[in-house]
Amino acid sequence: MSFTLHGIGVSPGIAIGVCRVASHTRIEVAHYVLSSQFVDKEIARFDDAIGSVRNEMESLRKQIPANAPAELSAFLDMHQMILNDSMLSEAPRQLIRSQQCNAEWALAQQMEHLLEQFDAIDDAYIRERKADVVQVVERVLKVLLGHPDNLPSTESNLADCILVAHDLSPADMIGFKHQRYSAFITDVGGATSHTAILARSLNIPSVMALHHAHELIRDNEIIIVDGEQGVVIVDPDDNELEEYQLRQEQWQLEHQKLRRLTSSRSATLDGLDIELHANIELPGDVDAAREAGATGIGLFRSEFLFMNRADLPGEDEQFEAYRDVAISMVGQPVVIRTLDVGADKPLGGLTELTLNPALGRRAIRLCLSEPAMFHTQLRAILRASHYGNVRIMIPMLSNLQELRLTRLAVERARASLQADGISFDPAVKLGGMIEVPAAALMAHAFAEQLDFLSIGTNDLIQYTLAIDRADDGVAYLYNPSHPAVVQLIAQVIRAGDKLGKPVSVCGEMAGDPRLTRLLLGLGLRRFSMQSASLLSVKQQILKSDLEKIGLLVQKILRTTDEEKLDSLYTRLNQ
Repeated sequence: MSFTLHGIGVSPGIAIGVCRVASHTRIEVAHYVLSSQFVDKEIARFDDAIGSVRNEMESLRKQIPANAPAELSAFLDMHQMILNDSMLSEAPRQLIRSQQCNAEWALAQQMEHLLEQFDAIDDAYIRERKADVVQVVERVLKVLLGHPDNLPSTESNLADCILVAHDLSPADMIGFKHQRYSAFITDVGGATSHTAILARSLNIPSVMALHHAHELIRDNEIIIVDGEQGVVIVDPDDNELEEYQLRQEQWQLEHQKLRRLTSSRSATLDGLDIELHANIELPGDVDAAREAGATGIGLFRSEFLFMNRADLPGEDEQFEAYRDVAISMVGQPVVIRTLDVGADKPLGGLTELTLNPALGRRAIRLCLSEPAMFHTQLRAILRASHYGNVRIMIPMLSNLQELRLTRLAVERARASLQADGISFDPAVKLGGMIEVPAAALMAHAFAEQLDFLSIGTNDLIQYTLAIDRADDGVAYLYNPSHPAVVQLIAQVIRAGDKLGKPVSVCGEMAGDPRLTRLLLGLGLRRFSMQSASLLSVKQQILKSDLEKIGLLVQKILRTTDEEKLDSLYTRLNQ
């Protein structure tokens, strides 16, 4: 019987194939009391299981293909850190000894204790990290219980294989390279989960948060996965199959056509050039940016050099990463954002699990409170400026005092390099991110003192609409085209234009082709986005007439009625 499930589409594309249902149900363990003479042997059995999983993760690391996204090894590192943490590797040993219980029970009890602590955290992104703890613990439990831990085989003569699971870990994702799944769906997870991030990196259509898919779908059923709409159709009828086969062919044809635009000029129908830059996390992402035709790096998220490790990267390590990107871009602009951690990107002991971390000590607030760490990063960025067109961008500015302190920090870094006789570009440009409504309202004041501005729409929307963007419970309220958001973006662009300071958008809005014409009509001339989105946005630019767009966008700015706005947006994108 055909039926449809709705979840969160986390990676676009359409897949049609035979499903393979993975056994990822929560492991139940027995509880029994040991004689005192067997306690040491039970602790040794627990230690052996931890060691076995540790070796398994090392083996998985060696299996990572050379062309796999850098995030894959980073997430494996994080799982190893969880495994090695005393809360999992030591606390169960103490339970075994004090309660004379079996290793499985001790580990399961400790996991439940940790999960209760995660459930008490308000921030949705951090709550999602409890899934990583469960995944690591279950790997150890499977060793203790003698259960295999393999993804189902993709061998099939019928069609492509689609994986159906309750949840997936980063280690499981390695199987996608070997098993050749064409898509996956899961009961749990959200757009910010590690698995979702990897799915987008691997360009695998995927839908998450389906809740009961793992229970409702049977092995070998034909299913359709629409990763853009978040729809899964189980046992489709002939009409549905025909419709989605046509959509799949159209999707593939569109992407083939887009590749032809790589070397074309990025300009509107009336001849105005538009800059298209790429967002990157690690130096290895530059190749994809260049292949997509990016004319610069508009956002180098430097925090990914700091994450999933026990120590902080030193000056030389950072310098080499920034230098490599600068050299690879051959004189094109490379905007390096200073460390932006906190909230949805916790970093060891530097960040705190407060009741509302999105409003806490994060981004530039954290950097200014850790002057030695900030000094090291600024020196590394300035050193890299000797090798290319490097620029510095400050995240989450909310007042001019933060900017004054940042300028002083940059000057100290310059003076220390001069004293050491190390070369750097003395004219490095300094820009700021407009992510807080207060900064958007003060955009003119910031533009007066900065060389450029970049609008981080992800946080700007979140803070303006009071919505946790990682919480699927309020996802329906996350609206990039909300009149208040559009007004703030327009105000920032006007402030930059008035003072002759370039303004870019580096949030997800920049990479959404449905919003390209809105941003063009607001006066945006510099976009920065994930490399995979660049050609779709360029296609929209090539078909856009600024004069016509401008008139419609002015009407949008004067309209608050939802029905009228829907009509105007439809006209804008025709």
